[in-house]
Amino acid sequence: MTVDPAKLCITHYPAAVLRAKAKPVDGITDEVRAVAARMIEIMHEEEGVGLAAPQVGLPWRMFVTDVVDDGGPRVYVNPVVTLLPGARTVHEEGCLSLPGIRVDIERPQSASITATGLDGQPINRISDQFVARVWQHEFDHINGVMIIDKMSTLDRLATRKLLKELEAAARPVKF
Repeated sequence: MTVDPAKLCITHYPAAVLRAKAKPVDGITDEVRAVAARMIEIMHEEEGVGLAAPQVGLPWRMFVTDVVDDGGPRVYVNPVVTLLPGARTVHEEGCLSLPGIRVDIERPQSASITATGLDGQPINRISDQFVARVWQHEFDHINGVMIIDKMSTLDRLATRKLLKELEAAARPVKF
């Protein structure tokens, strides 16, 4: 499948690609680099701190981040995030694929990540800063998991109308 990075845009819930487990990226190619660059542009345009390939309609195990405590824009290809024992924290999260929805999500404070960078070199990092939460959120995306799967019952009720509106917008109009 050849991808035109210029045509990439945010995919909204309930698109099927957001619920599927993404497939590994076979290698670091010019196409992968171009897609990553476009994903970083989209993330910045939408004022996000992370964006996973499924969120632009690609079933790839890749995500980008731009978090101060991670040293600027980064690309993680075929990442594996490991949750580390210890404190758990609750923080409000939003999602570019769920516009208008922001909910408190509890996650482990610390995580490690192994991945491949765009230079083909391995990435091995550990953090207990905000970026650890971003890694977890984006890793969830490449595994077909969204924040709506992790929200409280109260948040489910509070966001029900917005979710129904997103679902209705995705349905083809019948005449």
